[in-house]
Amino acid sequence: MPEHIQYQDDDLFNPETHHEESDVPIRPLFRAIFIFIIFAIVTHVVLFGMYKAFVKSERKRMDPPQTQVARPADADVPKNQPLLQPFPRLDANRHPLAPNQDTPVTDLAQTRAAEDLTLRSYGWVDSTKGVVHIPIDAAKDKLLRGGTP
Repeated sequence: MPEHIQYQDDDLFNPETHHEESDVPIRPLFRAIFIFIIFAIVTHVVLFGMYKAFVKSERKRMDPPQTQVARPADADVPKNQPLLQPFPRLDANRHPLAPNQDTPVTDLAQTRAAEDLTLRSYGWVDSTKGVVHIPIDAAKDKLLRGGTP
């Protein structure tokens, strides 16, 4: 029994059926694509024109400013809540107004000065137990010379 049946070309020809000449009609496809592109361009132009018209009408409708008074210098300071510390304020000549003590800015400066004083000086931590602190540079030198306890 042969594995593959051999046919002659004339045996396979059927005059009633034949292959298609073209899979897809190209001309209607290109027409549809062209119509879609034209529609998209027209839509974008119309939307852009509407946008410009709406912007123009909104600009005409905008109310003028209510007042020409300048914004106060302390406008950023909250007014409707209690303040634990006063905010630093400046007058028109950029000079600090009272109270200018005990503000967050001055507290930070005082805290950093106190920490720097503690780091750079000798003093008692607990005099009843005999605990002292030494300057940070001396502590580093002592640690480098003697190692950790």
